[in-house]
Amino acid sequence: MEKNFKVYIYPDGDPNTFYQTPRKLTGKYASEDFFFQNIRESQFRTEIAELAHLFFIPISCHKMRGKGTSYANMTIIVKNYVDSLILKYPYWNRTLGADHFFVTCHDIGVRATEGVPLLVKNSIRVVCSPSYDVGFIPHKDVALPQVLQPFALPAGGNDIRNRTTLGFWTGHRNSKIRVVLARVWENDTELDIKNNRINRSLGPLVYQKKFYRTKFCICPGGSQVNSARITDSIHYGCVPVILSDYYDLPFNDILNWRKFSVILKENDVYQLKGILKDIPEEQFVALHKNVVKVQKHFQWNSPPTRYDAFHMVMYELWLRHLVIRTVISLQTRFCNGRIEDGTI
Repeated sequence: MEKNFKVYIYPDGDPNTFYQTPRKLTGKYASEDFFFQNIRESQFRTEIAELAHLFFIPISCHKMRGKGTSYANMTIIVKNYVDSLILKYPYWNRTLGADHFFVTCHDIGVRATEGVPLLVKNSIRVVCSPSYDVGFIPHKDVALPQVLQPFALPAGGNDIRNRTTLGFWTGHRNSKIRVVLARVWENDTELDIKNNRINRSLGPLVYQKKFYRTKFCICPGGSQVNSARITDSIHYGCVPVILSDYYDLPFNDILNWRKFSVILKENDVYQLKGILKDIPEEQFVALHKNVVKVQKHFQWNSPPTRYDAFHMVMYELWLRHLVIRTVISLQTRFCNGRIEDGTI
């Protein structure tokens, strides 16, 4: 992949508004920003469209959102932009957008593309909201990890003895599963469960330091199925407990999440403590060691480094490209065969 994979970035767009690399590489939507910067500077970029395997549509819905653009206007802007690319360039029409992709970490960015049905149905959507309610298609789309960078404290690892708390979660009750989690377990003596944010008056970085002292960090879906808490847990060496009925986990085609996380259904919340206590110590140790091993895959760098989040996303795109190429080849052979036998 590193030697052969090429991506063409459409050069058009207003450089003062939405289509250039965002300057801010921080916050919970930073994955989108880092990808924009990394792809522009990487060896995967080609200026010769005919050499490209995939075409990147550089729509920065995060940047539009930051400028206060309404959802309705954002949808119009995206549609007009994509329509202009279709009219100006021949590449979209060859596959009806199947070899095109865009990246957005903000959930509104996914909805802003609904004005272009083929962009939703055919193109590869690299998104931080991989759930059915936004039409995520696992074999076509790519789950982008939501990474809150820069991390406030160094990575955790080789610190099992300090992890005396069984499980930890604190946050807003902005989803059904979070409401249930708080209601059932907030008064438990072995699980550190709080239904609101930690008061900063308690001291600096209290929230982050709790990750260092916990064995299992609970990651329930919020208003969207995704959460930066998962990558926080991985960074700080705490085994993530995925509590969601549906979440297409980032890099699921590459990594075996069951080797470094605990994956539960939402209904398991009522037996949460028992499930975690029944995990043997040797299994926890193995999970923790694997968490430390995969930390590099959930880190954005500028410039990117091998095996980091950028390269993992690119490999996911490479896998999608291989599928697209196979499908197109089969379609071409089928059509040519029907032409030869006179059926069309």
